[in-house]
Amino acid sequence: MKKILKVVAALVVILLVIFLAVFGLAKMNIIFINKWFVNEQKSTIGVDISHYQGNVDFQKLKNQNIEFVYIKATEGSKHQDDMFQENWDKAAAAGIPSGAYHFFSYDSPGQTQAENFISYAGQDMTGRLIPVVDLEYYGDKEENPPAKEDVVREVKIFLEALETQYGVKPMIYTRVDIYKTYLKGNFDDYKYWISEFYKPISWSYQDDWYIWQYLNRGELEGHEGEFIDLNILNQDKDLEDLMVK
Repeated sequence: MKKILKVVAALVVILLVIFLAVFGLAKMNIIFINKWFVNEQKSTIGVDISHYQGNVDFQKLKNQNIEFVYIKATEGSKHQDDMFQENWDKAAAAGIPSGAYHFFSYDSPGQTQAENFISYAGQDMTGRLIPVVDLEYYGDKEENPPAKEDVVREVKIFLEALETQYGVKPMIYTRVDIYKTYLKGNFDDYKYWISEFYKPISWSYQDDWYIWQYLNRGELEGHEGEFIDLNILNQDKDLEDLMVK
């Protein structure tokens, strides 16, 4: 009996060590565990794409239970994604709810960025998902973050310009650390799309959210390139709430 208890105790210790190692590595953003926590068959799953996905077969995505898509339109004040219009039209033809997003530049005025988006993505978003501004670090910005007051000012200008144009508040896509540094307390009346690849969103983010980008290494048929970003709609939200009417 003592030998059995020792074996059981040893197994418990081993399992505990494995458990702590896995979740410790997840907390340190070293391994991905989110697929363990997302029931893709019972959830509203979407993708976000840009020219990096090359030619996209939206019907194939739809056949794999992809229920919404966000498409990159613009970046900064001048850049325009050359696959946007094709993706925009194909998504509509396939009957997948779709929206456009803009990658925000900290080196360009918010007003000219808004003008770039509106002129390229279109002046009317009726029947589409609400537009999104993508706030993340690029280049050396994580090591040398821009001043908070500058970011808040220019993002507000951008968002207000889009709201004036489309009659809806855009949604904000961002990482948890950027949210806590720049957005929390300044943009609380906006909907949020939070990126958290390495661990469940509830481990690091406790505020309200509409979409969680839980994996940047999704593997689906119907696109070029190795991976595609996967997103889940909050089960307490309705996709209809994100439609421009």
